[in-house]
Amino acid sequence: MSVSPDKRRKMESALEQLKKYTVVVADTGDFNAIEEYKPQDATTNPSLILAAAKMPAYQHLVEQAIKFGVAKGGTKEEQVTNAMDKLFVTFGLEILKKIPGRVSTEVDARLSFDKEEMVSRAQRLISLYEEAGIRKERILIKLSSTWEGIQAGRELEEKHGIHCNMTLLFSFAQAVACAEAHVTLISPFVGRILDWYKENTERKNYEAQEDPGVLSVTKVYNYYKKFNYSTVVMGASFRNTGEVKALAGCDLLTISPGLLGELSKDHSAVSCSLTPEGAKECDLEQIHLDEKAFRWLHNEDRMAVEKLSDGIRKFAADAVKLETMIKERMFNAKNGQ
Repeated sequence: MSVSPDKRRKMESALEQLKKYTVVVADTGDFNAIEEYKPQDATTNPSLILAAAKMPAYQHLVEQAIKFGVAKGGTKEEQVTNAMDKLFVTFGLEILKKIPGRVSTEVDARLSFDKEEMVSRAQRLISLYEEAGIRKERILIKLSSTWEGIQAGRELEEKHGIHCNMTLLFSFAQAVACAEAHVTLISPFVGRILDWYKENTERKNYEAQEDPGVLSVTKVYNYYKKFNYSTVVMGASFRNTGEVKALAGCDLLTISPGLLGELSKDHSAVSCSLTPEGAKECDLEQIHLDEKAFRWLHNEDRMAVEKLSDGIRKFAADAVKLETMIKERMFNAKNGQ
């Protein structure tokens, strides 16, 4: 007996329905949480790696990274930096065992305004992956979407064939500059945009279709598809499943294990909200940005300026915490304490 489409849909979870329209990505450093939801790709950042590195299940990976840093030698700072890079790559390697696609590994946020150093660090991360037998095609290097970060992305893509995921993206100016740099992928932050509006305006509640983060990503998606940019859009930083479902059809969505769990238990209908055909009908004008125009247009968006700065500071603070943890374990162990 055949099952009607309506009934079949009711049997399917929102997560299963979403996967028909969008590539689902797991946003976590806890790779044991990945297997359950079978995402295509996974993303990490310094905050997620810090959280995972504190878990008892992953202490052996922290030890591996520390041993690597010590074996490489050099100054204390160089040993810690090498251990940090190795730790990020080691988590990435474990995640790649669980997924068919790509993992995103982030360059230190403290380099967000240093193009040359971002390029150099990205190449080092890729070489660590390649030494472990992983081709660079399975890695996305995450860079902050500052002007310098975007130009680092351009250089890595054009000259080195290294694919980039531009993160901490909040403004239309950032999205346009990334598209013009021909980077592989952008990660606009849906939930953090919502957070700002709740904190800085009278309004505290939004339906998903009115959510300022959802509206921002929808505009960027439509702009990219209308003007045939190769860069793809991966919505990130979700606060609730309503935001996720409102962006069904987006190229990719990276979702925390908690929200993946909610979506897997939700059996409401998910319809495709974003399509290339719909984008072609949108009333959007194409713009081009040099550095001066980028800085002006981005600066006009108070929310984006504040959230980009705040995001860099938070990722940098978590990188420092992770570094401190490694430093203490590395040098206490060496001193036999």
